[in-house]
Amino acid sequence: MKNKLTKNWGLKVVSFLFAASVWLIVTNINDPLAPLRLSDVPVTIRNKELITERGQTCEVLDNTDVIDLVTIYAPRSVIDSLDKGNVVAIADLKDLTSVDTVPIKLSTNKYNEKVENIKGNIDSVKLNIENKQTRSFPLRVNVTGEIREGYMLGDVGTEQNLIRISGPESIVSQISRAQAEVDISSFTGNINTETDIRLYDSEENAIESASLEKSITRVRVNVEILEKKVLPVNYVIGGTPAEGYRLTGETQCSKSNVTIAGKSSLIQNINAIEIPEGVIDVTGAEEDVITLVDLNEYLPEGTVLAEEDFTGKINITVYVGQEIRRTFLVPKERIHITGVPAGFEAEILEDEESQSSITLIGLASELQEIDTASLEVDLDIAAWMEREEREEAESGYFHIPLSVQLPADSAVVWDAPEVFVRISEKE
Repeated sequence: MKNKLTKNWGLKVVSFLFAASVWLIVTNINDPLAPLRLSDVPVTIRNKELITERGQTCEVLDNTDVIDLVTIYAPRSVIDSLDKGNVVAIADLKDLTSVDTVPIKLSTNKYNEKVENIKGNIDSVKLNIENKQTRSFPLRVNVTGEIREGYMLGDVGTEQNLIRISGPESIVSQISRAQAEVDISSFTGNINTETDIRLYDSEENAIESASLEKSITRVRVNVEILEKKVLPVNYVIGGTPAEGYRLTGETQCSKSNVTIAGKSSLIQNINAIEIPEGVIDVTGAEEDVITLVDLNEYLPEGTVLAEEDFTGKINITVYVGQEIRRTFLVPKERIHITGVPAGFEAEILEDEESQSSITLIGLASELQEIDTASLEVDLDIAAWMEREEREEAESGYFHIPLSVQLPADSAVVWDAPEVFVRISEKE
């Protein structure tokens, strides 16, 4: 038996090797090795806390956390059942090198033991590791676009007014401001919208980096759009000037029309800015009164001034003049006697000068307009009797005041003397 097993030993070995070769050939023919090429395979970076726990950040450089090309060699039957989702690419920060790179380990989550070879066109993730910085910035709103004519911006604000940003010190230190942007073109009503927050450096360059962490990325912005309206300034003059002085009737306002703005529904019913009585007071004045008025105090509620560089302060000047007296003589023949009761007659009994003096009181400018030569001077018996409550006429000698007929619109007053009059019954 032993001889049979050892007999022709060389031939048996050759036969075995031949059979194995045939088996391998047949196997490769039926299920040969084949390559599978996959692009843009993401790399999972593990144990980032090893960096963050020491107050640092890591940023992937040159997009090395994505492998452009991964090639897998495996039997055709395996290759046909694999895709990019089966590739596992791991970069573990426990393996961080002194030059801040992390080797990439490739495998598959399916048939890994049957994969002959797997490799990528890059074999490590490059990192930028630096100290982490956190800063807070006030949120600003940048309004863009042209507002429609007849409207203006009101209050502009955000629901949150602060943003906290963390990231690599080299990037965070460049940030100068954080702002939200809103386009107001064609709007005539208030705007309430949510918008992205943008970061800028001191030279107005936008800063964008995936390594930055923001406490908020979007914010709600409220923009008030107000309608403009031009209104007159109305005011009331109170008080009385000092004795011997009076208002000339002239006033001057440094700004008689003012543009305001407010909600359309509000300002459509507003027709003037009213300065109340008591603000402009000429009591006891002996010269022009100039009053500084701040219109902001008298704007209708819900409105604002809408003129650039106008603070709302105006001057209102009330002109005050001193009264003067002008006396002229009226000959007896220029005095018209009227209102003589029926059956009676009246006669002025004058001294040898046969004339009376009448004094006009007013401003110089007013008296200049009075032509004393054409003034009518009357002696009205009926008016005198009514004032004296005399119901019946009687004969006698009486002192009766004269009256002067001034122009209807004149502010001048007169001080006329009494004349001695004889009233008698007609014969």
